[in-house]
Amino acid sequence: MTAQPAAPMSAAEAITSRRSIRGFLPRSVPRETLEAILALAARAPSGSNIQPWKLHAVTGAPLARLTAALTAAHAAGEPAQREYEYYPTRWREPYLARRRQVGWQLYELAGVARGDREGGLRQQGRNFDFFGAPVGLVFTIDDDLEQGSWLDYGMFLQSLMIAARAEGLDTCPQAAIASFPGVLRRELGIPASETIVCGMALGWADPAEPANRLVSAREAVKDFVTFHAG
Repeated sequence: MTAQPAAPMSAAEAITSRRSIRGFLPRSVPRETLEAILALAARAPSGSNIQPWKLHAVTGAPLARLTAALTAAHAAGEPAQREYEYYPTRWREPYLARRRQVGWQLYELAGVARGDREGGLRQQGRNFDFFGAPVGLVFTIDDDLEQGSWLDYGMFLQSLMIAARAEGLDTCPQAAIASFPGVLRRELGIPASETIVCGMALGWADPAEPANRLVSAREAVKDFVTFHAG
């Protein structure tokens, strides 16, 4: 009997099943699959269709060299030097509580006890090998583009992650990858005229990785929407 192909994943299924995966199988992603995902993501909207996204897709030996260099920088205690402020410079509620909640949930699953600074650094360091993913993506944007283009970029990133889910793949968007711009520029030839936005791990989720059981909470619609109905 011929095996039946899997039913196509609906948009709702792709969105709700998307999670930040922090452990991947050592299984390669076919080049044609990756290109199809990226072509689909490029259908994301952008103001006046300027399509501000640029990215480096890194696999194989180049990925091994990149992860070795990033991991070495992290292990040496080099300070993070992102080229823009990703997080608030002054944390306040309700954002601080949300951050703490998901952080402790992740650390508990990863076996990092409260107060275990070395364990926390070890878990943080896993970012720099893209959590073992076979594909590492590094995103850049021309540094003379404005906030509207960054909004467009977010829609592209989300489209990419949902397109990956539709192929049965998983991702982890990573602000941490932008922490060592000097390493990224040296290894990938990124010009000074481009700002490094973030990274992303892409591959096949490892079902045995405890951290992959994390499902972060979301606020109810009533808590973030003000309806103005006629």
